[in-house]
Amino acid sequence: MITGLDEYPIHQLPQPLMLPGSSDRNFYDRSYFNGFDRSGAVFFISGIGYYPNLGTKDAYFMVHRVGADGDIAGGTNTAVHLGEAIDHDRMNQRVGGFSLEILEPLQKLRLVIDDVEGISADLTWNGLFPVAQEEHHLMLSAKVRPIIDAQRFAQVGSWTGALAIDGDEYDVRPDEWMGSRDRSWGIRPVGESEPPGKPADPPFDGMWWLYCPVAFDEFFMVFIVQEEPDGFRTLNDVTRIWRDGRVEQMGWPRIAIDYRSGTRLPTGGVITCATPEGAEVRVDIEAVMNTATHIGAGYGGDSGWTHGVWRGEGFVERITHDLADPEVAGRLPFGLIDSTGRFTWHEGGSARTGWGLFEHGVLGQHRPSGFTDWFVHAP
Repeated sequence: MITGLDEYPIHQLPQPLMLPGSSDRNFYDRSYFNGFDRSGAVFFISGIGYYPNLGTKDAYFMVHRVGADGDIAGGTNTAVHLGEAIDHDRMNQRVGGFSLEILEPLQKLRLVIDDVEGISADLTWNGLFPVAQEEHHLMLSAKVRPIIDAQRFAQVGSWTGALAIDGDEYDVRPDEWMGSRDRSWGIRPVGESEPPGKPADPPFDGMWWLYCPVAFDEFFMVFIVQEEPDGFRTLNDVTRIWRDGRVEQMGWPRIAIDYRSGTRLPTGGVITCATPEGAEVRVDIEAVMNTATHIGAGYGGDSGWTHGVWRGEGFVERITHDLADPEVAGRLPFGLIDSTGRFTWHEGGSARTGWGLFEHGVLGQHRPSGFTDWFVHAP
C-alpha cells in the first residue's frame, strides 16, 4: 500500500496516504470543471473522482448545446461516462481516455479526452485569481448522521485549446472562454444506494441552494448559501478574493431569484450584501445558458449514471438527453441547475460586469420562496 506519495512529509494520519482517514463508504475525492463561451452557444461540465472505499474511480464530460431557437430551457446534454477500478497512482489522474494533468498546482491544469465516443478535447486551464477555500460543509440526516462532510476550494479561470463533438470543432480561446472549478473531498452520497435503515425523522422536505463563483476584472466572488425549507440558513459563505490574495467577507446576503413562470428554472436574480466597512453592494444576475447537473453529469438524482457506481472494468458510454423532451423536462425541478451567468456588480455608484457560474436549485419545499411542496412551481 506504500506509494511514492509517502516519500513526502504530507501525512495526516499514521497510515499510508492511499488509505483515507475515514472508513465511510461514501468517502470521495473529486474535481469539477465547467467552461463556456460567452456567446451562450456551448457549455461543458466535466470531472474526475476517486472513491477508495468503493474501489472505483470515474470521469465524465458533458457538453450542453442550445436548441435551434436559442431557448435556455431547451438544447441537449451529450455526455460520456468512464469508469474503472481504482489504482494507487494518484499522481497520474486518468480514467480510460480521460486524463487530468496538474501543470502548476492551484494555477494551471490540462484536461484531455482522447476521442471518446465522438467527443475529444485538449484544454488548458489557467486560474485568473488565487483559489478560495470554502467553508467546511456539513449536512446532517435527521440531525444526527453526516451525509455531507466535505472541504472544497474554488477558482475562476480561462480555457485554451480545442473541443470537438461529432465533427463540430470549437477553437477555445482565453479571451472568449472561461469557467470555474472546484476540488472537494470528504463524505457525500456516492455509489450504489445504501439500505435506508430507520426512516429520517423528520423526513427530508427539501433544500434551497445557491453557488456563484464569479470573475470580475479586479477580484472574484464566491457566494455559497444553503437553506432549509423554512429558510433557516445552514451555510453562508460570501467572500471577495483580490489578485493579491486578500479575502474580504461580505456578510449575510439577501437574495431574490427570478424563475420562468410555471417552472423552477432560474432566469436571474439579485444579491444584496455589504463590504466589511458596511457599504451596500448589489449584484444583478442574468442566466445566459443553463443545464441540469442531474441529467447526464451524475449529480444527485441522476437516474442514468451516478458517481462511484461500479459498472465494470473499462466502462465507457455515451448518452444524449433532449431537455425539451417532456419526460426529461419533468426531471428538471429535482436537481441543481448550472447556468452560465452575466453578473453586474454595483458598488459606490459604479458598475462592473463579470462572468461565472450561477448554480441554483430548489428541491422540495422552500416556503420563503413560495414553494410549499415538491410540485409547486413559480407563478
